[in-house]
Amino acid sequence: MTSSGPELRGRRAECARLDHVVGGVRSGEGQVLIVRGEAGIGKSALLEYLAGTADGCRVARAAGVESEMELPFAGLHQLCLPLLRLTDRLPAPQRAALEVAFGLSGGGPPDRFLIGAATLSLLSAASDREPLLCVVDDAQWLDLASIQALSFVGRRLFADRIGLVFAVREPVTCPDWSGFPELPIGGLADEYAGALLDSVVPGRLDGPVRARIVAETRGNPLALMELPRGLTAAQLAGGFERPDARPLASQIEQNFARRVDALPPDTRRLLLTAAAEPVGDVPLLMRALTILGVPMSTAAPAEAAGLIDIAGRVRFRHPLVRSATYRAADPVDRRAVHRALAEAIDPELDPDRRAWHRAQGVDGPDEDVAAELERSADRAQRRGGMAASSAFLQRATELTPEPATRSLRALSAAQASLAAGAFETALRLLSTAEQGTVDELHQARVNLMRAQLTFASGHNLEAPPLLLEAARRLEPLDLGLARDTYMNALASALFAGRFGQDRGIAYIARAAKTVPRLEEPRKHDVLYDAVTRLFADGPASAVVPARETMRAFSTGPDEDMPWLWQAAALAVHLWDEENWDHLTARLERIARDAGNLNELPLVLHHRAVLLTLAGEFSTVAAMLAEVKTISDATGVGLGPYGDIFLAAWRGRREHAQPMIAGSLEDSISRGEGGAVSNAHLTSAILLNGLAQYPAALESALAATAYPDEHGVANLALAEVIEAAARAGRPESAVEAYERLRAVAEPNGTSWGLGVLARATGLRSQGPAAEAAYQDGIERLSRTRMRMDLARTHLVYGEWLRREGRRQDARVQLRTAYKLFSVAGAGAFSERAARELAATGEVLDERRTADPSGRDALTAQEARIADLAGAGLTNAEIGAQMFLSQHTVEWHLRKVFAKLGITSRKQLRP
Repeated sequence: MTSSGPELRGRRAECARLDHVVGGVRSGEGQVLIVRGEAGIGKSALLEYLAGTADGCRVARAAGVESEMELPFAGLHQLCLPLLRLTDRLPAPQRAALEVAFGLSGGGPPDRFLIGAATLSLLSAASDREPLLCVVDDAQWLDLASIQALSFVGRRLFADRIGLVFAVREPVTCPDWSGFPELPIGGLADEYAGALLDSVVPGRLDGPVRARIVAETRGNPLALMELPRGLTAAQLAGGFERPDARPLASQIEQNFARRVDALPPDTRRLLLTAAAEPVGDVPLLMRALTILGVPMSTAAPAEAAGLIDIAGRVRFRHPLVRSATYRAADPVDRRAVHRALAEAIDPELDPDRRAWHRAQGVDGPDEDVAAELERSADRAQRRGGMAASSAFLQRATELTPEPATRSLRALSAAQASLAAGAFETALRLLSTAEQGTVDELHQARVNLMRAQLTFASGHNLEAPPLLLEAARRLEPLDLGLARDTYMNALASALFAGRFGQDRGIAYIARAAKTVPRLEEPRKHDVLYDAVTRLFADGPASAVVPARETMRAFSTGPDEDMPWLWQAAALAVHLWDEENWDHLTARLERIARDAGNLNELPLVLHHRAVLLTLAGEFSTVAAMLAEVKTISDATGVGLGPYGDIFLAAWRGRREHAQPMIAGSLEDSISRGEGGAVSNAHLTSAILLNGLAQYPAALESALAATAYPDEHGVANLALAEVIEAAARAGRPESAVEAYERLRAVAEPNGTSWGLGVLARATGLRSQGPAAEAAYQDGIERLSRTRMRMDLARTHLVYGEWLRREGRRQDARVQLRTAYKLFSVAGAGAFSERAARELAATGEVLDERRTADPSGRDALTAQEARIADLAGAGLTNAEIGAQMFLSQHTVEWHLRKVFAKLGITSRKQLRP
C-alpha cells in the first residue's frame, strides 16, 4: 500500500483505521486510539504513516523513554512544549498548575487531574486554528504523571478536533489505557512477510528455510529485517536460536547488540552515551563526549550501519537499539558515561536530571549524591510527581552510608511511595527504615506509617487498632501528631463501623479523650474535643465544642480541607442541617478551585444526600452526572452512595433495589460498616415510601443496630419509628425514640427537633399527637429539609383521616402530595395520593410537563444550561465541568434546540 507516507506492506486494514481517526478529527469528533503490539511489529511505522497522511492537521509528537519514567511530566512536557505559548488562554488555576508541573514556576503540588484539565484546555486551544493530532510512540515508557494527564484528556474528547494516538508495547500493564479503542497489530501475513524477508536477504533462500524463518518470526517486520543481518548461510539454514530461545524481543535486542559490538570502541562509547541520555540533545551529547575524550566523528560507523541518526536531534533507529546498547555495556562503562553526562549538564538549568545521572555514576554509598537526590525529590514532590519523589528517595536511601540517615530517608521514601499508591514498595522501605538506630520518635513514625499503609491498602478492620497503637506510642514524644493520629484512628473506626467489634469507635474515643491538651491549641483541636466527646460520652457532652467547631470552620484557609470533612460529618451526627450545608459547600468550592478531582466526587456525593433531603432532586441528578463524568475521565470509581439515596427517594423499586443489594454486598465484602448502614437506611426509605412497613422496619433496625455510627444510624432512627407505628409494632421503636431524643434535644436544631416532633406524634394519641405534628411542621418549615417537612404533613394527614377529620386531612395530604410530586419522590407522592383518595378527593393524575421544556434535557445539559444562565462563559463552564470549550458549545447547541431558544439570555432563571 502506498501513500504520501511510507510504504506499508500488508497493512491495508490498519492504515484504513488510522485514516478513520484523521477523518474524525477533521470533522470535529475527538478520537483516541491505542495501537498495541509486540516489539518490532510495526507500530512506529504505522505512526509515521499516520503523521505523513494527516494533511491539514497539526501534528504534535512525543515518545516515551524507559530511563525517563521516573521524571514527572517528562512525556507531557515533550508533547506540549510547542504549544506553551497558548497557556495565556487557560483558566488561571490550570495555567498555574501546568507551569508548576513543567518547572516554569514554583508552587504547591498541583492536583494530577487539574493537570489533565489544563492539558485538555491547552490542546483545545491549539485545535482552534487547525485540527490537532497528538502522536505518542512507546507510550508504555511514559512517566505515570503524563499517562494520567493524557488518559484524562482522552476520556474527555467529544466535540473536539483533537486526536490522541498512542503506540504501546505489549504486554500492556498500565490500567490508565483501559477502556480506549484499540488497534491490535499482529504479524504480517506469510505473503508479505516473505516479500519483506527477500528484500533484506542477499541472494535466494531455500524454500523450506525461508518458510521456517517466516514462521519463527511470526511475521514480525523488525525481526524479518534485522535478524538475518550478520548471520551466515549456515546460521540462516539452522534457524536463529536453539529450541529454548528467548522471547522474540530479546532475540532482536541480541541481534542489535551483536551489531553494536562489531563497531569500533569509541563508536560503542558514543552509542552508550546517547543511550544513557535519551533527550536527544546534540550539544549535551557533544559536551559529554568531550569529557570522555571521544570525538564526535566516531559516530560515522554507527550512522553508516543505520543504528543512529544525529542531525537536529539524536535518534536511534529503534528503541531496541537503545536498550540493547545500554544493557550490553559493561557496568564500569555505564557508570563512566553517567558521570560524564552529569558533569555536562548545567546544575542550574536541569538539577534533577544531573542528580539522576550522578546517582547512576557511583558504584557505592555517597552522601553528597544522596543529599542531591533528596533535594531533587523535594522539587519533584512540589510539582506533584510523587512517583518521581519516591524514586529519587529510594536511590538516595541506597547511597546513604550512615545507618541512621539511611533510616530517615527510607521513611521519607516510604511516605512518597504511599502517596504514589506503590504500597509494596512502601512496605519494603519501611523494613529499611526500622533497621537504623535513630530515636524513639522515628520508630513511632514508622509504626504510624505502617498503620496508614494498612488502611490505604484496604485492610479496614486491621487499621484502627494499629493507628491506636501508633497514637499511644507517639503521645509522650509528639503530642500534636499523637492527637492527629487518634483522630485518624477514629475516622478509620467509623469506616469499619459495626465490623470494629470490641475495640471500635467508642473504645478509641475513650482512649483519645484522656490525651492531654496542647499548650498552644490548634484550630482543629476543638474538633478533636467535640468528636471524642460525642463518641465517648454521647451527644449532650459534645454540644458546646461542636458549636465552637462550626464557628471555627465556617471560614478559613483551603488547608482546612482534611478537618473540614470531619467537621461536616459532625454536623450530620448532630442533625445540624445549616452547618452541614455550609461546610460541604466550602468543601465543594475548595475542591473546584483547586481542580481536585480526587476530593470533588466525594464532596458531591456528600452534598447529594443533603440536597435529596432538601427535595432538590434535579440538582442532585446533575451532581451525580458530574460525578460519573469525573469518574469516566479519571478512571477512579466510588461507591454509588448518592445514587442509591436518590433512587430510594424517587421510589422506583425496580431501579433502586438492585443498586441497594449490590452496595450492601460490596460493603460487607470490603468491611465498610458505615456503607452497610447506608444501604440498610436507603432500603428503609424506599420501603416506607412504598408502604411496605414490616420490611421497612427490618431494614431500619439493621441500619441502627450499631449506635456508635451516629450519622447514618441517626437518620435511620426516624425510619424505625415510622415503620414500627405503621406496622403495629410500637414496642420496636422505644429504643430508637430515646436515641433520637438524646441527639435532638441537646443540640436544639430545627431539623432535629422537627423530626423528633414527628416521631412523638407517631407514638402519641389524641391532642398530644396533633400538637406534636403541628410543632414538627412549624420547626421543619424553618429548614430546607423539604422531604422531612413533606413526610410530617403526610403522617399528620394520615392521622387526621383515621380520626375521621377528612377536610383537615385533605389540607395536609395535598401539601404533602405537592411537595413530593414537585421533587419527584414517586413512592411517597403515590402514598399521599392514595390517602387523598381515601378522603374522597379525586386527583388529576395527568402529569404536566415542565413548560420550559427542561425535562427534555439530560442531567449534564441541564447543568451546563444552569451555568450558562448564571452568566458563565464557555471557558468557565468547561473549567468547572472539566470539558473543553468546544464540547460545552456542542452541548449548548443541543440545549438551544431542545428548548427552542436562540440566546443565552433566555437561560437565565
